[in-house]
Amino acid sequence: MQGLHLTADIAGCNTNLKLMTDAKSLRRKCLELVDKSGLTAVSEVFHAFPGLHEGECGGVTGTVLLAESHLALHTWPELGAITFDVYVCNFSMDNSGKAATLLESLIKLFQPTDIVRNQLTRGEVGAVVTAA
Repeated sequence: MQGLHLTADIAGCNTNLKLMTDAKSLRRKCLELVDKSGLTAVSEVFHAFPGLHEGECGGVTGTVLLAESHLALHTWPELGAITFDVYVCNFSMDNSGKAATLLESLIKLFQPTDIVRNQLTRGEVGAVVTAA
């Protein structure tokens, strides 16, 4: 069950700001980038929230279920910020490069001024360890 979990918190987004509030367009773009990265989308849910003030659009929470695991994202248009979460299993093949490609494509889409990235190797529990 070994896998790779990548996250990015971005702020100061300069491009495609409308995507932060447009669930349908953001869904289409995410599916396009998933496909371009070589990962396989099997389902998705994107939900738009109302804005803080009447007539404003709020953020979007989206999830793309992948054959390899998932992509999740949350937008905060009022802060110009987005969080991304890309997790891939590496059970039958190493999907780490595809996960990195997807995350970098998503970050590039919004051209943030601030980025915090994290990486976590998953699946250490139950791993078989052989003595040297």
